Amino acid sequence: MITEQNLLDFMRETAYKPMTYQELEQHFGISDAGEFREFLKLLNELEQSGKIILTRTNRYGVPERMDLLRGRVQAHAKGFAFLIPDDREHPDVYIHANDLKSAMNGDIVLVRVSSKSQGGGKLEGEVIRIVTRSVTQVVGVFQNHEVYGFVIPDDKRINRDIFIPREAMNGAVDGEKVVVKLVSYPEGRAAAEGEVVEVLGHKDDPGVDILSIIRKHQLPESFPEEVTEEAEQAPSSITEEEIQQQGRRDLRGQNIVTIDGEDAKDLDDAVNVERLPNGNYKLGVHIADVGYYVREGSALDREAYARGCSVYLVDRVIPMLPHRLSNGICSLNPQVDRLTLSCEMEFNEQMKVVKHDVFTSVIKTKERMTYNNVRKILIDEDPELIERYSDLVDDFRLMRELALKLRDRRMRRGAVDFDFVESKVIVDENGKAIDIVKRERSIAEQIIEEFMLAANETVAEHFHWLKVPFLYRIHEDPDPEKLQNFMAFAANFGHHVKGRGNSVHPRALQNLLEDIQGTKEQTVLSTMMLRSMKQAKYDAESTGHFGLAAEFYSHFTSPIRRYPDLVIHRVIREVFENGNTLTPKRQEYLGEKMPDIAQQSSERERVAVDAERDTEALKKAEYMLDKIGEEFEGMISSVTSFGMFIELENTVEGLIRLSALTDDYYHFDEQHMALIGERTSKVFRIGDEVKVRVANVNMDEHTIDFEMVDMKPRSEGGSRGGKRGGGTGGGGRGFGGRDGGARGGAKGGKRGGGKRGGDAAPAAAG
Repeated sequence: MITEQNLLDFMRETAYKPMTYQELEQHFGISDAGEFREFLKLLNELEQSGKIILTRTNRYGVPERMDLLRGRVQAHAKGFAFLIPDDREHPDVYIHANDLKSAMNGDIVLVRVSSKSQGGGKLEGEVIRIVTRSVTQVVGVFQNHEVYGFVIPDDKRINRDIFIPREAMNGAVDGEKVVVKLVSYPEGRAAAEGEVVEVLGHKDDPGVDILSIIRKHQLPESFPEEVTEEAEQAPSSITEEEIQQQGRRDLRGQNIVTIDGEDAKDLDDAVNVERLPNGNYKLGVHIADVGYYVREGSALDREAYARGCSVYLVDRVIPMLPHRLSNGICSLNPQVDRLTLSCEMEFNEQMKVVKHDVFTSVIKTKERMTYNNVRKILIDEDPELIERYSDLVDDFRLMRELALKLRDRRMRRGAVDFDFVESKVIVDENGKAIDIVKRERSIAEQIIEEFMLAANETVAEHFHWLKVPFLYRIHEDPDPEKLQNFMAFAANFGHHVKGRGNSVHPRALQNLLEDIQGTKEQTVLSTMMLRSMKQAKYDAESTGHFGLAAEFYSHFTSPIRRYPDLVIHRVIREVFENGNTLTPKRQEYLGEKMPDIAQQSSERERVAVDAERDTEALKKAEYMLDKIGEEFEGMISSVTSFGMFIELENTVEGLIRLSALTDDYYHFDEQHMALIGERTSKVFRIGDEVKVRVANVNMDEHTIDFEMVDMKPRSEGGSRGGKRGGGTGGGGRGFGGRDGGARGGAKGGKRGGGKRGGDAAPAAAG
């Protein structure tokens, strides 16, 4: 049987010349009619997905051998785009607006590289073929022009309005938010055409804002009937017989607790710790055995694969699994029997794992603790809580001792720990933003973070050496050019990073983060460092995790809300049931599936992050809406050629446009990330504290404009040399980076925090 990999490897060989299907049939020695049909089907699928090309002379070859590149379009609001190639080693390709053909953001395309800069760094290209469309429906505001209408898309990366013929309006009224199904795509000067398929309500109605974001990212709102029916069949309790039959290790007598946020309902991890007679620490991390209830290939499994993860929006959670499972039999609720997968680790004084064991188990947690209460016990020594949890207090103290030692070892090893302040928007019963509070990252959160990290690493290494198909969480080394630019940028603030662009140890970057702790430039240098790094993602191969300075890393600890965790849980149990191995057939089958699951999970994670960011930006803008005219203290978080971004104490960020700096003409000094007054030589630099007034809030764009308090008007009549503003910047990052320049050095890296937990961001445990 010829696999996709066999065929692609053959076509990538240097000696390969494009062949017809008959020549390929001969080469592979296909004689059986059934096998021939399967082979033609494979050729057809690969050709349709753009992985191979059919030439005019009916010969097959791979795109890269025909000067074509396959990848995903990342569009920008200004019209241009970048191709993010499938080949991870290949640099991004800039695509001018005129060369996009009708491709839109997220489409899979084939691109021909048309020009290279000297040294081959910057590439430009044009779209040759659109392989698959990513955008099939668009959310926006409907404008009625009587005989026709237009929809102005919410997603600014779709920078042309959608034409709606009269017969396709379907009752939409001027000013309403609608969902449009695209009938044709923009070609040349012709606009895209669409049909209204759903009216969400007037754009100012309560709840329509979040609903628009849910539709924009095509997030599911409810579960299909067959999925709900399957979930309903799950038991609500566990029988002794079940435990005996499966030969699970019984840990119900141990001091096991869950520690979570106040409002968490899906409790998927529990922990216990003890001091052994030899002086070592024994840590137990027990994770809900979701894979036992969500079987491979079931309707629940297919739906979880499609969703990829739970999405945590400001006012709601869109779960990966129905509540019947996530809040019921799979949630490690207090004082009830639950089936789990456990990872026990023994640490010596140097925090080295000297012994570990991964096994199926049954637990009964003693308490459902909250981060708040654990912090009050450990930091405030609250007498009431210490009395209430008297039999667990010593355990919590031991947990703190172990967690701090684990963290210390991780820092010495060179993990990069971004200590960004994260915030949570509080909304009322109508979904209106009423407050913004900073998220705590106390000792209680750190305990869980460190314990989850330890379990994730231990499990990843254990199954790597068993050589079974697995999913890993990887974080590749930073791009040398981006890192070199960051090091030059840090040098402007007097900070020097040891190493060269192509060989910087994460420890050197962590040293810098420690050096800038509490300084004015802390936020900007942390943000710029994060942006110089690659995004963590899932992969079937273990290539290490740069940000955690870990050789092996996986996501094992959250199977209720992340599909990769659920997948490896099933692999783990299958390996146990087959005497620490897999049958050759299963080994091959899973080996072929893992790259696809890794890619799907990474893509779904990106969608979740974008949706979370969108709702947060929306609600922060809404919160500031009634604060227009009010004054706030803030800090310059970023400087660009068109103005500067100011971050307030409550983490809200807004822009002071260059035109609003009325006391002088300012030039942008890109090297020092500063605006310099032409006449007064006044300097605005990142990290400077300023007093601002809220000038405007744009609810369509979710942006906030500030103006300086006490800004005197320019003195007229003085001679003026040169051009306005501009300076060397010319538009933020312009051609060079994927985000194109709209926000220069503004925050790209921060996560919506809380439950999700990134990798190179603070909550690495998540």
